[in-house]
Amino acid sequence: MILAGDVGGTKTRLALFDAEGGGRLRGHAGRTYPSREHGALEEIVARFRRDVPAPIERAAFGVAGPVKGGVSVTTNLPWVIEAKSLATLLQIPACGLLNDLEANAWGLGELGEEDTVTLQAGTAGVVGNSAIIAAGTGLGEAGLFWNGRRHIPFATEGGHADFAPRSTIEDELLRHLRARYGRVSWERVVSGPGLVEIHDFLAGREPGPGTVEAGFGEDRAAAVSRAALEGKSTVASKALDLFVSMYGAEAGNLALKTLAGAGLYVGGGIAPRIIERIRSGSFMEAFLDKGRMRPLLEAMPVRVVLNDRTALLGAARQALENAP
Repeated sequence: MILAGDVGGTKTRLALFDAEGGGRLRGHAGRTYPSREHGALEEIVARFRRDVPAPIERAAFGVAGPVKGGVSVTTNLPWVIEAKSLATLLQIPACGLLNDLEANAWGLGELGEEDTVTLQAGTAGVVGNSAIIAAGTGLGEAGLFWNGRRHIPFATEGGHADFAPRSTIEDELLRHLRARYGRVSWERVVSGPGLVEIHDFLAGREPGPGTVEAGFGEDRAAAVSRAALEGKSTVASKALDLFVSMYGAEAGNLALKTLAGAGLYVGGGIAPRIIERIRSGSFMEAFLDKGRMRPLLEAMPVRVVLNDRTALLGAARQALENAP
């Protein structure tokens, strides 16, 4: 039995898996816990063990932050996560600890056709590198290196690279955010909190009715996207359009940097909820708008991942293949 975890700034998901014949993963009981209501991942794991008693033989956790030497200081939580501590708690020889987007990359091989939406078919049958980008509480990016036989996932912290504006309105947004935060990364604009920043910037630029506050039990990013999709706020609609365009631009940057000829995947919690806006055209227009590199990008498949268990599947796969 494998315990897999997907540890995010907002929620932590844990689930059990085992391997069927042929090595396919089969899921069992799963639970979701609010991350910020707990002081450490160990608290959540111990609670899960009480909720779902089962013998654990292997475990791996995808965490939202860089992992060095089996330790992660999470980016959007005040946690220090140690693989050794988790292994001791679970009474197993070792525990996998990997970046959450690396976990998503591991999970791509577990998906079926029904788990993705194609934005661009690209050239069929191409072998080579792939990559995945995912906006949620933060912005994650990872690559999959093709070694001639299989894809090898690897982590990056590309979401924290410097934001590069492409238009006058994005120049203004950069100056606005720089005045507030100093340095501005891609995560500052392409993420749930980033959507709120864009909305508030546009609302301040064009004062008037239609600004969006959160409803009961709802965060502002969800409120902005809902208002935009339902046509209830012009400001929210403009904010979502700008967000989608910048998301596509950074996806194209990642595809170029990793030479993702075998495909660029768009994961995370936001993309499936705004899939119609992403399919409307501005995402792919920005993705392809790379000058002389446009033909290279036009040959790359681009798909949105719909399966919200991809990171869990990936953590389980990593645990299965890298167990001591």
